[in-house]
Amino acid sequence: MEGQNKSITFDGREIRLTTGLYAPQANGSVMIECGDTSLLVTATKTAKKEPADFLPLICDYEEKLYAAGRIPGGFMRREGRPPERATLISRLIDRPMRPLFPSWMRDEIQIVASCLSLDERVPADVLAVTGASIATLLGEIPFFGPMAAVRVGLLGDDFILNPSYREIEKGDLDIVIAGSPDGIVMIEAGANQLSEQDTIEAIDFGYEAVTELIKAQEELLKELGIKQVKPSEPEEEKTLATYLEKNCSKPIDLVLKKFDQSKEERDLELDKIKIDLQSKIDSLEDNNKVKILTSENDKLLHSDFKKLTKKLMRSQIINDGKRVDGRDLDEVRKISAAVSILPKRVHGSALFQRGLTQVLSTTTLGTPSDAQEMDDLNPSTEKTYLHHYNFPPYSVGETRPMRTPGRREIGHGALAERAIIPVLPGKETFPYVLRVVSEVLSSNGSTSMGSVCGSSLSLLDAGVPLKAPVSGTAMGLIKEGKEVRILTDIQGIEDFLGDMDFKVAGTEKGITALQMDMKITGLSVSIISDAIKKARPARLHILEKMQEAIEKPQESLSPHAPRLLSFRIDPELIGTVIGPGGRTIKGITERTNTKIDIEDGGIVTIASHDGAAAEEAQKIIEGLTRKVHEGEIFSGVVTRIIPIGAFVEILPGKEGMVHISQLSEARVERVEDVVRQGDEVSVRVREIDSRGRINLTLRGVAQNGGMSYPEPTPTPVAPLN
Repeated sequence: MEGQNKSITFDGREIRLTTGLYAPQANGSVMIECGDTSLLVTATKTAKKEPADFLPLICDYEEKLYAAGRIPGGFMRREGRPPERATLISRLIDRPMRPLFPSWMRDEIQIVASCLSLDERVPADVLAVTGASIATLLGEIPFFGPMAAVRVGLLGDDFILNPSYREIEKGDLDIVIAGSPDGIVMIEAGANQLSEQDTIEAIDFGYEAVTELIKAQEELLKELGIKQVKPSEPEEEKTLATYLEKNCSKPIDLVLKKFDQSKEERDLELDKIKIDLQSKIDSLEDNNKVKILTSENDKLLHSDFKKLTKKLMRSQIINDGKRVDGRDLDEVRKISAAVSILPKRVHGSALFQRGLTQVLSTTTLGTPSDAQEMDDLNPSTEKTYLHHYNFPPYSVGETRPMRTPGRREIGHGALAERAIIPVLPGKETFPYVLRVVSEVLSSNGSTSMGSVCGSSLSLLDAGVPLKAPVSGTAMGLIKEGKEVRILTDIQGIEDFLGDMDFKVAGTEKGITALQMDMKITGLSVSIISDAIKKARPARLHILEKMQEAIEKPQESLSPHAPRLLSFRIDPELIGTVIGPGGRTIKGITERTNTKIDIEDGGIVTIASHDGAAAEEAQKIIEGLTRKVHEGEIFSGVVTRIIPIGAFVEILPGKEGMVHISQLSEARVERVEDVVRQGDEVSVRVREIDSRGRINLTLRGVAQNGGMSYPEPTPTPVAPLN
């Protein structure tokens, strides 16, 4: 078996492509490799099985744990349902590919990217996106490509291309840019409150690199003698579309210009026009009816009606500068926000509403053991901040079975999660595991950004000391030829019938997350720059409304939230706290009724619903790990009596022994003649033997108000940074 190989030198790295060897029955396939990361990407097209008014495109990313030399966990010991990260990469492939297929195509297309080997220095996701384009081109599937994707990071003041996982964690920016010859088609970003200008420069920097990968794909096709299929729309009868335009344009236009009507009223009126249209067609003579409908069915009637509505709405925005609800292009819908919506058994809650979009967000404070363990190829082994997004059918006035979260829910939750992470406090100062759930109660555009706003409010209501609140808005676009209109705070119909959905989230200081999806084949950096700049005043306006509901974190946590104390001990003393077989730490938890977690670095976290109990556990652990020095004097309690002496607890959890000869200057026959169990005595550390045992003495130490000794200066516990 032999294939054809090609190497692309890109930013000092070699990307290796192997074609014509793997998966010979797929339309197109490529093994794309960089470093030790290897992905097999295939593209397959089959004829449509049934009439549809959309492109049945499926993009799947598979993670095989053998790629990192690991065996899956669980009872079955094999890969099961895709982890969340794999789902997000599947979406990352789908979003830039979908707008580059012809709008009229109805054949079933499936892109499968399988990660077969993973190098931690080379993340697989952007390779998978570029590989999807190459496989599609090799399969000679109609496609407005080539398309490629790169990741841009920011370390210090320097942008870097395709950073490693470690560099992503260290940097202030993680942005993926995908583009075609016509411009940028997709952006996905998380940032540490980065300024608008720096973000725009990163996008420009990334698109320059994308163009290099596009040229390399064109050269590959030329070398292989493959001619790219340039899509052209098939000639079809337009009789139905012509009939619709003649009979429905005026009534649809009148509906779209009723600016004071609600979404429900507008939808009902448009449905009525469609029903009247169907009645008119049904009342025609058979010959005329056949002439209008020919081979077209109800789905096509719905599709052509939608196209006409889209055309009229876009024309109204381009020519009149007015939207269907009467707003100006840069106007934000009415906003309301409230916190503490639910009883404090829910640790934090908030209700955020913008127009008809309404989101209820809740925050739950958990202990370190509540962190989510990750069983995927990502080097990170756990998550301590989780954002879950739910989109029930009633939020859009529909009925359907309630199932597990789909790709959309997972993607929107991940976007809101990414927007909030940069402003979360460090676990040293606020060691809670946080879970936010956003319940979409009503949807009419930009529920993900509503979730970002609701999350900020509920976190503050729960007492989480955020570095700054985060708000978000969705920007839209109408592009007709050279005419371009950017819309602020798009609603459902503008998202559905527009050309762009560009979500921008951030604080007053800068951007924390971006997500841009296109329905056209590309946009210039200058138009994207304009959209980012116009999003800022909208975000700040929304922030003002949010701060009217709550300005700063609640001073006290919910009485039903766990109390956590976090401090650091010497990592070498972790074994002392745990004890043989875990007996010591188990004894502390049973004695204080607390939950204790110790990290390898020496950070101890104590969880309890009783603050006093948590403090007692902390004192015990600090006592166990505090270094005792010879000559120090302690006031302690006699805990045990044995024939040769008495044990005294000088620090919580730490005992020393007073030998019978050290109980008094005079000879002592029985230990009980001097001290009894439960007595409080002052003792001095006489010596610490080679086994670490503490030997104490009462000799020369004043008792019961005699000669006083200064309190020993405690050895300080290392501060948390």
